[in-house]
Amino acid sequence: MLTLDDAIQLAIANNRSLKIAGLNVDVSKWQIAAAKTRRLPAFNTYLFGSGQLVPLDFTFKEGSLGLLGGKPNPSRDISISPSQSFTAYVVAKAQQPLSQLYKINLGIREQRLAGDYSSQEFRSKRQSVVAQVKQAYYAILQAESGLDATEASVKHYQEFDRLMQQYLSQEVVLKSESLDVKAKLAQAQYKVVQLSNNLQTGKEQLNDLLGRDLSVDFRTQQVPAITSEEGDLKLAQQTALAQRPEIKEAEIGVKKADYDRKIAKADYIPDVGLAIHYISPLNVPIVPQNIASAGVELSWEPFDWGRRRDVVNQKKLALEQSQYQLKDAQSKVLLDVNNRFRKLDEARVLLGVAKAARDAANEKLKEVTDKFGQQAVLLRDVLQQQAAAASANSDYEQALLSFWTAKADFEKSLGED
Repeated sequence: MLTLDDAIQLAIANNRSLKIAGLNVDVSKWQIAAAKTRRLPAFNTYLFGSGQLVPLDFTFKEGSLGLLGGKPNPSRDISISPSQSFTAYVVAKAQQPLSQLYKINLGIREQRLAGDYSSQEFRSKRQSVVAQVKQAYYAILQAESGLDATEASVKHYQEFDRLMQQYLSQEVVLKSESLDVKAKLAQAQYKVVQLSNNLQTGKEQLNDLLGRDLSVDFRTQQVPAITSEEGDLKLAQQTALAQRPEIKEAEIGVKKADYDRKIAKADYIPDVGLAIHYISPLNVPIVPQNIASAGVELSWEPFDWGRRRDVVNQKKLALEQSQYQLKDAQSKVLLDVNNRFRKLDEARVLLGVAKAARDAANEKLKEVTDKFGQQAVLLRDVLQQQAAAASANSDYEQALLSFWTAKADFEKSLGED
């Protein structure tokens, strides 16, 4: 026995497409962790090794270095030619951002919103998988119902064929009439084979959604035909507004647009940070071998010709757009829920009509068959009623499938996990 709840839990745990979507959520978590590291000191190293392509000469003119003991320093022109050997420069830098922390923290919060958006996309995918599982499960329920009805029809035709054989031996009916009944029996038996194959295919498709071996056999269980949300439109609307991923995504879009605006405004703040610089020239004897300094770094663009202002105005408009998108998403969700609610109500009423017509046709077929056994009606009347009963059964199966499909669509419109 496989209940609908068990099928849903198996799909959530094992569905392959759902696992792929879940990896995106894990990726967003690592992106947040990477964004947080920007608040910590940054370390950079740079190495440049080279050899001179042309001679490098330094000339110090007489007295260019001032006076030494009242005399010019140097006392005469001096030329120095450094060695043309290989040289290298090692530069190391450590920087701790200060004023940038505000902008960095805004970026981290925006990255968290991106993670929340990925989570909502995962919820949307999960709800789609759940809806597919429900539709597949309901299709199996409908196929099993149709198979039961067709097998009952086969038994009826077999009994009717036995009766016709008896009447044929008594020369009460014609042989052509007996052959008509055999043809109806063969047609019903073919439909049993067809429905059995469709049922097996449906089970394999459901097993694929559940992420398990296609050959696993199971039996389904009837599910309630109505829930509280299906009987109360207001409750259904409230449930959908609180749970639909589209609305959550639109709300995240509003927050993200607001953070984009704040980040754009933060570009007005100069970049100020603490820094330590270290330089070590290698194989350059005329300069110190270790040069280290610590201080404050400031970087700022005082004139941007209005670029930052234009970006801020752009972000304000994007924020306004996202607010309209949120309202549009809410309106579309309500339209979808209302439509699905009415479609489900129609399908439920139609199912009741089809069930009543099926029961009436089958009961009348039973009565006509009994009368035929008493030779009170003609074979033509029986065959006509059999065709009417088959048509009523087919209409009922279609109505049942429509009902289950409408039910799955309505449950998906609620946005339940």
